Amino acid sequence: MPYRTAPLPDTSRLGGIAVTELELEAPDGSGPRTTPAPGSPPLERAAPPTGRRDRDDRRVFALVRLRGRPVGTVVGRIRAGDDPATVLAEQAADEIDLPVGPSPSAATHAPRATVVVATRERPGQLARALDSLLAQDHPDFEIVVVDNAPVTTATRALVTGAAYRDRGVRYAPEPVPGLASAHNRGIAEAGADVLAFTDDDVVADPGWLTALTRPFAADPRLACVTGLILPARLSTPAQILLESHGGFAKGFTERRYDPAHPPADEPLFPFTAGRFGSGASMAFRAGPLRAVGGFDPATGTGTEARGGDDLYAFVRLLAEGHPLLYTPDAIVWHHHRESWADLCGQAHGYGAGLTACLTALLVRRPALLPALLVRLPRGLAHARTMTAPRATGTAGVPGAHGTYTHPWPRHLSRLERRGLLYGPVGYVRARLAVRGVRRPWEGR
Repeated sequence: MPYRTAPLPDTSRLGGIAVTELELEAPDGSGPRTTPAPGSPPLERAAPPTGRRDRDDRRVFALVRLRGRPVGTVVGRIRAGDDPATVLAEQAADEIDLPVGPSPSAATHAPRATVVVATRERPGQLARALDSLLAQDHPDFEIVVVDNAPVTTATRALVTGAAYRDRGVRYAPEPVPGLASAHNRGIAEAGADVLAFTDDDVVADPGWLTALTRPFAADPRLACVTGLILPARLSTPAQILLESHGGFAKGFTERRYDPAHPPADEPLFPFTAGRFGSGASMAFRAGPLRAVGGFDPATGTGTEARGGDDLYAFVRLLAEGHPLLYTPDAIVWHHHRESWADLCGQAHGYGAGLTACLTALLVRRPALLPALLVRLPRGLAHARTMTAPRATGTAGVPGAHGTYTHPWPRHLSRLERRGLLYGPVGYVRARLAVRGVRRPWEGR
């Protein structure tokens, strides 16, 4: 571990936050309705007041939907005797500009897909994820579980048992450690032309796979689609701090990134890979992904690089001229790590994964160097802004993703910046470790 974990700072103001979904227009016409998010208890009407405000009030993080379509999030406070749906709906009306019309690609059919789930020694979490994937409303898909560098037979026993084997879930071991290597094994095992990837610590919304793959049928030029990632639970200070830093969500507006028409508001494009999405909710057209060599096996969790495998794939495809689409309609609920030590590891990994990704891009495609050098001064300024500490007293709850106005302790900022410096070194070490390893589909 190339860093030390400082003591947990004072997080007394970061009490647990309930996570729920708010539908503004219930199908039966009964008005707003709340339902619990996966992994969270139901949000019932509060009990009569006891006289203690801190006991009577509850904080709530709500995904707001309009006729099923996600339109935003609100963070509200439910007081004793309040109806949660009514209070949250009033807040949503004040804070969210509701869209008009259907989702841009809602009328398009969803192509056949392979869902790849990489895992390592977490059968309990994996079972939860698989159950949600088997409940998808997509008409035609398969699931491949890649067991990465296993040390026990627990994952094999789970996936090959009757509960999942008889429902078409396939098991594929990958001996080379690292998330990128696991994803490359999934590419080799896939039987569909559209490949969706998610993690073993998520619960997928029933419409996730349909929303994630449907854009490929609507736009034949697309090579990658990413989706919305929301917190399944906000019960510990570490989970709340992560979500307050922006979490994994990228907003509620569909956005297309096309190298032929670079976005005017993205001066660092295409090197701001973190804006495009995250590996827990992403899909690719198999042909272009294989053509660029898939994922770089010297990146990703489980390697010395600590991360960056998803970011590498995004930028690599954009650099080849392929458009990428982000859609908030494809939702997974992510179970954030619960402990302070895990959050410290994630902070370091954020920085390391970014610079490891950039290093991998320059090694694999040196022609990108001039473009990167031109953007380097702004990139360094952007990195300083992203990793700047914020006092925990400025705001205590998440909600405004990407605004970076919520608490982020100084120690986590230092870890991110150390990660930025460590990333190239980690990539070199990881590259030496996988030297001579071929992609699983090569030579077939």
